[in-house]
Amino acid sequence: MSEWWELFLAFFLANVFGYGGGPASIPLMYQEVVPNHGWLTSAEFTNVLALGNSLPGPIATKIASYVGYDVSGWVGVIVAVTATVLPSAVALIVLLRLLQRYKQSPAVKGMTLLVQPVIAVMMLIVTWESSVESVLAIGLLQFAGIAAVAFYLMQRRKIHPAFVILGAFVYGGVFLS
Repeated sequence: MSEWWELFLAFFLANVFGYGGGPASIPLMYQEVVPNHGWLTSAEFTNVLALGNSLPGPIATKIASYVGYDVSGWVGVIVAVTATVLPSAVALIVLLRLLQRYKQSPAVKGMTLLVQPVIAVMMLIVTWESSVESVLAIGLLQFAGIAAVAFYLMQRRKIHPAFVILGAFVYGGVFLS
């Protein structure tokens, strides 16, 4: 029972204090999983992180799933994932209820309108940083070609992004390995 409590507390704290989502909570998870509890070695955590990044979905829940299973089987998965999801889920519900209750307020209207440019800038920064990394890794011509093909397939041909991503994986595996 104390093992489940330790799992819950470790992932709960990492995700409460990891403001900004998975990337912000990963160092906190590392601190809990490796030095604090010794559930994984540093190399094992790095492997879980690498594999988790290659799979779809939120990284924090994938790390929690693996560590929870490794520590305490399927009950550990449920405990660790619940601790990971619970802080965000509760905060989202509470904040959305407050916004709904006061949606006619000029202050709330201003907040919801003015947060949109901030989110747009955050997305631009992520796009810029991943673009720079990609250009450095595969070169400008390949980057531009892949980006143009992806744009054409998604915007003009209306192919689902999941299939375009799958095609990029295949292309990378065949031509860039």
